[in-house]
Amino acid sequence: MIKQLIRDESGATAIEYGLIAALVAVAIIVALTALGSSLDDLFTGISDELNAATP
Repeated sequence: MIKQLIRDESGATAIEYGLIAALVAVAIIVALTALGSSLDDLFTGISDELNAATP
């Protein structure tokens, strides 16, 4: 039973998947932060054009 417990790697796999998910989340946050001002300008421009188009 102890040998079986030592060979069990399912917990390690779950931790690895958790670390990968955390790394992807950090990469997304960094990318959105870097593009934040340009995205804000883009959506502001779209909003201004839509407001100008409405009667």
